Parts: sequence; C-alpha cells; structure tokens
Amino acid sequence: EWDRWLLMGLIGTAVGMLGFLIHQIIDLLIKLKWNLVENYLQVSKRKSDGNIHMTWLCALGSGLAMVVLSSLSVLFFCPAGSPSGLPEIIGYLNGTSIQHLFNIKTFLGTFASCVLAVASGLFCGPEGPMIHLGALLGCGLSQLQSDTLGIHLPIFTRFRNSADKRSFITAGAGAGIASVFRAPIGGLLFTLEEVSSFWDIRLAWQTFFCCLMATFTTDLLSSSFYGFVYRGHFGFFEAEKRIMFWNLLDMNVLAFIPTILLGMFGGLLGAFFVSLNIKINKLRMQFFNSIPKSSLRKASKLLETVLILVISCVPLLANLGSGRNFLALVVGCILSFLCSSEQGSAAALLVENGKQGITYLFKRGTHEEFGYTSLCTALAFYFILSCWTAGSAVASGLVIPMLYTGALYGRIIGLILVSIFGVQTNQYGAWIDPGLFAAIGAASFFSGVSRLTISLTVIMVSMLS
Repeated sequence: EWDRWLLMGLIGTAVGMLGFLIHQIIDLLIKLKWNLVENYLQVSKRKSDGNIHMTWLCALGSGLAMVVLSSLSVLFFCPAGSPSGLPEIIGYLNGTSIQHLFNIKTFLGTFASCVLAVASGLFCGPEGPMIHLGALLGCGLSQLQSDTLGIHLPIFTRFRNSADKRSFITAGAGAGIASVFRAPIGGLLFTLEEVSSFWDIRLAWQTFFCCLMATFTTDLLSSSFYGFVYRGHFGFFEAEKRIMFWNLLDMNVLAFIPTILLGMFGGLLGAFFVSLNIKINKLRMQFFNSIPKSSLRKASKLLETVLILVISCVPLLANLGSGRNFLALVVGCILSFLCSSEQGSAAALLVENGKQGITYLFKRGTHEEFGYTSLCTALAFYFILSCWTAGSAVASGLVIPMLYTGALYGRIIGLILVSIFGVQTNQYGAWIDPGLFAAIGAASFFSGVSRLTISLTVIMVSMLS
C-alpha cells in the first residue's frame, strides 16, 4: 500500500500549494484594486475637485472587470465549474456520472473564476470551488492521464478503476477544506459527514494524512510569503491569517441560554436561506430557459453577475449623504484593509474583504463598537445578496457569507445583553461579550444552512483557537 500512501501525500501537497496560491492571488488583486482607488483619491485631492462619483465608479469599474472575466471563464470556457462544484462532487461520489467534471479546462476555468469572483467584491468565498479543485487534483494525480492533453503515463496504473478513483477524489475534496480552514481533522470529518457515502477505516486514515499534508503545505508557504514577496520567516507558523481568540474567557452556565436561542434562530434563518435560494434558482432557470438562443442566454447570465456586483457596491455610495462623509468612508475602507486598523463601524462592516469584516465582528472587548442600525442593515444586505449570488454564473463559495451573516445577528444578541447588563469587567460577567456571541452565531447559521454538526464544530475550533 506504499504507493497509495505516496499518492495521498502528493495530492495533499498539491492541494496545499493550490490553496496558498488562491489566497495569495486574491489578496494581491484586492490590494491592487484598493491601491488604484487610493491613488485616484490622492489625485482628486491634489486637484481639489472632490469628484466622489468618479471615485466610486473607479472602484466599481475594477470590480466589474474582474466579475466579467470570472463569469466569462465559467460560461464560455468551463460550464462544469459553475457555481461551486460541491453538489456535482457529492453526486459523482454517490454514483452519478457528470460530463466534463474532472478535465483540465474545468480546473483552469474554476481556478480563474474563483479568484476573480472573490476579489471583485461579490459576497462569496473560495471554499466551495476549493473543494472542487481539490477533487480535481485528486482525480488527475491518481489517474495520471488526460484525454484533453493526450497524456497516459504508465505508472500507478492499478488505481485506474472506479473505486480507487472515488477514494482519491474524496481525499482531494477533504484536503481542499483542510487547506482553506487549516483544519485537517475538520477536512476528514467533512468528507465523512457531507461528501461520501462509501467509507472504511483505511480510507479514513489515508484521507486524514492527505488533509494533514495539505494543511502543512499551506501553512509552510504562508509563513514564508505574503503577496508573493518572501518575508524570511520560512517554517515560522504565524497565525495572523486566522481569526484568533487571544484571551480565553471563563464561561458561565447562563451563557447557554442565549446560545440555545442563537442555535434555534440559526436553524430557522438557515432553513429560510436555503428555501429562498431554491426559489431564486428556480426563477433563474425559468427565465434563462425562456431565452431561445444560447448566446443570448449566456449574455443574460453575464449581465446578472454584473447587476449583482453593482448592487453590492451601492452601500458605498448610498449609505452616506454628503461627499466628505463618503470620502472618509472609502479612505477608512482602504486603511482598514491595508493597515488592519479600526476606522469606524461603517468602514469595518463595508470593508471589501469579507474575512477582515468577520475578524472585526469576532473581536473581543469591543462591546459598543457597532450599533444596532449598522448591524441590522448589514445583516439584511448580506443575507439577500449572498443568497442571490449563490447559483450565479461564477465559481464561488458560501462559507464567508454564512460566517458573516451569523456573526452579524450573533453580535446583535450580544449587544442586547450588553444593553441589559452593561459592560462587565469582572470574571463572572466577562462572558457577556458581543464578539463571543458573534462566533456562536456564525457557527449556528453555518450549521443551519449546511446541516453540518461535528465537522463544523472542529472547523470552528480550528479557526478560533
């Protein structure tokens, strides 16, 4: 079995390198976009024209360029890559044959669409496509053959059968989750709980080894590079990319009362999210199927993604009335991303990078950092837009919007408790912290949408500790 373990290690390493590459490119594109807007602001300031609408169009235009390329890569290059690939992977592992799901064009198109969609500003994340890409690597490296490229290598030929192929695809999908969340056990449990229906103890150990190699490779490369620039910290596993709880709090039994309420609310809201998304996708299919010409149908799907991005950028212009306030908001958003500093609640909630916003919501000791109005407005906005984005013609994931939505209503519950009991500084009341309930709310909504329990708990613990 040494060759099977060797392939599992190679797949995990390849998926880890891919996860590192995706996050680096996304961060680089976001930084380039905001640098462009910042330079435009500086030029406008020197000219003293203060054209705020042109500044907004500059930010919107860069996002539109990315989302158009992302949608084009899915619509015209790899239709099998839309939207996340996870349902297709689950269907394939349970006996459904799907055409063009594991070819090189699907890999390249999904990769390009994912990084461009996330960097454009759509309310989505790279998690779903990363599972698909991990499964693609598991399939490709285990079979070592490609009809598209005309490659048929004469090694590892004994794995060219349906059962072994599915085993390596399962391991690759789990490694994709492990690379994204830095959670090898979470990746294993995710494949066991969500992905595959055929399982044995040998596959469990080999999948865990694959997930472990993916996590190690991603952490090792991330410790050395930032924005593809070598930092000289090779092998020093810093945790700056994680959402950390630096100060652990002693819990009180009373904390379980709002926790139970958050769990019930997360289940109800998660069920409503799934139901609304199904209805939106049915209406989407009915509308597109009513268009007779294939070219017009694809153009309509492209215009839908453009419309979603335009609406996603509306708060940058509509939430503030005066030009100076809007200018301060845009500068605050840029500085909060580049300098990781607080620039006010509005800038923190409207920051372009979803992970940065989740970090603000999870932050401890910021009891009155966000008000009810900003939290409720952001909750409604993110819930509707993320539900609409899921299923559109881009390769995208839902984990970041799920965590963000849950963190918003969790922080509202925490803010209600602070309003009732006040800011507690003693050890018995320190659990009344909106950041704590933001994390619990994020887990509740994630579970309400995905129906995950054990693997989600492990993933959340890996993220927060």
